[in-house]
Amino acid sequence: MDLLKKEFASKLMKVKAIKLQPENPFTWASGWKSPFYCDNRKTLSYPDLRNYVKLELVHAVLENFPEAEAVAGVATGAIAQGALVADELNLPFVYVRSKPKDHGLENLIEGELKPGMKVVVVEDLISTGGSSLKAVEAIRKNCCEVVGMVASYTYGFDVAKKAFEEAGVKLITLTDYDHVVEQAKETGYIKPEHVEVLNEWRKDPANWMKL
Repeated sequence: MDLLKKEFASKLMKVKAIKLQPENPFTWASGWKSPFYCDNRKTLSYPDLRNYVKLELVHAVLENFPEAEAVAGVATGAIAQGALVADELNLPFVYVRSKPKDHGLENLIEGELKPGMKVVVVEDLISTGGSSLKAVEAIRKNCCEVVGMVASYTYGFDVAKKAFEEAGVKLITLTDYDHVVEQAKETGYIKPEHVEVLNEWRKDPANWMKL
């Protein structure tokens, strides 16, 4: 898997999916500030790379969760990736909203899952894990079993690892923060002075702008 993580990290940089803004930090949904962002949804705009991601996610499902009977994408970032994976596997597909829509049927899960189905969740990116595990909770409340989750990228934060362990969800990712940063340093994608900023942020990301 390390070779895959390194290869995919390199591909993300080639399409400039890795963003570094120390002077103008990103604000995540969790409220955390970050000088670093992985916009791996850009892979959807490049047919060869889109196909690569699709097939590697499919391989991850077949290798780790062969019992899956349906695929669920987490809205909105993983709807497209999830649908591509489900199509390749010829499995039913649904997507899970962050909250029920405020009109019509007020669905939280769009599509149909039959009670007792074994579901693999597809996510685009894992930061704190909060939104991803809300999707897991929604599927479980729908009387289905979540067999695991596959994602394109994870920051690898301890808080996320703990949350996934407590939720009993196995997570498989194509690449992660450590491999991306290592590749970025090797190729000169990030400047030497930015490495120190990233190291400081990495020590305590939840409080990084407050220190």
